Amino acid sequence: MAPSGNSAAPALDAALRAGQLAGDWALDPSRSQVRLRSKSMWGMVPVKGVFGRVSGSGTVSPAGEVSGTITVAAASIDTKNKKRDEHLRSADFFDAENHPSLTFSVDGSTVSGDGARVTGTLTVRDRARPLSFDARVSAFDGAEVWLDAEVKVNRADFGLTWNRLGMASVDNVITVHAVFSRP
Repeated sequence: MAPSGNSAAPALDAALRAGQLAGDWALDPSRSQVRLRSKSMWGMVPVKGVFGRVSGSGTVSPAGEVSGTITVAAASIDTKNKKRDEHLRSADFFDAENHPSLTFSVDGSTVSGDGARVTGTLTVRDRARPLSFDARVSAFDGAEVWLDAEVKVNRADFGLTWNRLGMASVDNVITVHAVFSRP
């Protein structure tokens, strides 16, 4: 478990340098969650959803280099509104029939703040864009690693431009709680 206090960075850096986290890791889909938050109705009404199917894996090299992927099933979005969910799955947004997955591929990370600065590529509807964000690391005991992040994404960067009367914001926040364990 990460030490208590303001920053887990020194202990995380030490664990990586010592090779304690080296090896393969699998995302635990039953304990992980990817959420989407946006605003509609000219920014006054929040829209919140959760993706019901998420998978992933990662590798930490003996030198502490990190790589991996997190994949979300586009059709698994659930905003508690059937009509809206169907529209989000349609060609106006995720086009889940032709593009079933949203994928973040991790190219690397560096220890910073109370966790890590993660860099990689987000691919939505076959459009890949570089993405970097800070992730809080709240557990890393050799058996589990917990990562939490809020990632700001402009959906127009991925071709998701539908916006009747300018009602929906193109700025979205993706909240990730990822629990990785040894396979």
